[in-house]
Amino acid sequence: MRKPVIITCAATGSIHTPTMSPHLPITPAEIADAAIGASEAGAAIIHLHARHPENGRPDYRPETFLEFLPIIRENCNAVINISTGGGMGMTIEERLAAALTASPEMASLNMGSMNFGIFPLANKYTEWKYDWERDFLASTKDFIFPNTFQTIEYALRELGDGHGTRFEFECYDLGHLYNLAHVVDAGLVRPPFFIQLIFGILGGAGADPDNLTHMYNTAVKLFGDDFEWSVLAAGRHQMPFATQASLRGGNVRVGLEDSLYIGKGELATSNAQQVEKIRGIIESLGMTVAAPDEARQRLALKGDNGVKF
Repeated sequence: MRKPVIITCAATGSIHTPTMSPHLPITPAEIADAAIGASEAGAAIIHLHARHPENGRPDYRPETFLEFLPIIRENCNAVINISTGGGMGMTIEERLAAALTASPEMASLNMGSMNFGIFPLANKYTEWKYDWERDFLASTKDFIFPNTFQTIEYALRELGDGHGTRFEFECYDLGHLYNLAHVVDAGLVRPPFFIQLIFGILGGAGADPDNLTHMYNTAVKLFGDDFEWSVLAAGRHQMPFATQASLRGGNVRVGLEDSLYIGKGELATSNAQQVEKIRGIIESLGMTVAAPDEARQRLALKGDNGVKF
């Protein structure tokens, strides 16, 4: 019997900038509303970044996160997943600061260094809402997103061992799965593993269904039955890849971090709209979606009574 599909919603991220959509959540109130709405629409997990309220720039400060985390927890039962990817140019200490303060049930963890190219977006617009946006995007033409074995181990020990937080292992390419296998073999992390397979980011695996098949098959060879898997794909690939993942017995991630659109040329008006769309697809195919407490059980999470917000 198919397990219910766990829907993750990534509400704001650190890739898209305010010029790109008026619906991108920026302020703590907007991020809280987006998360609660996504939960009500069917998301079991909410993946969160923070932004400077005055200009929308990615923000690592714990005090910013703490302006919206308690509101979300008070108003929905979703699992809170705090990003440790942060934003371009942040140190690993900055990237982990919010999670180490909040001690969430889950946190993301990128499993390898990579070219992370969002510079093509710098040429898509001629006018910008804020001065920082174009240079921020353009700088990624000469940027490596660092996730060394040392920083991965640091996160696993400080946040995993230190707080009982479990991880969404973000794998942008085949080698990232082998990096995860290395830390598993070293005894730094225990099953069940939650593996997020990511497609369509320039510098990572392309959004080709054959890549999805190969990465999933590789994960099975490396981890057997000890993992849950999910798929996210950037931009126009979001819904097709989420649909494929659910048909193959996987879980899905949507949200304005990954795509600003709900259809061709049509901006999504909210994160909840994307959750509603993928939930409708899943249910139309005869499957069901998982509630937050089922996600907690399947991923062996500590429960929201163990968080610090």
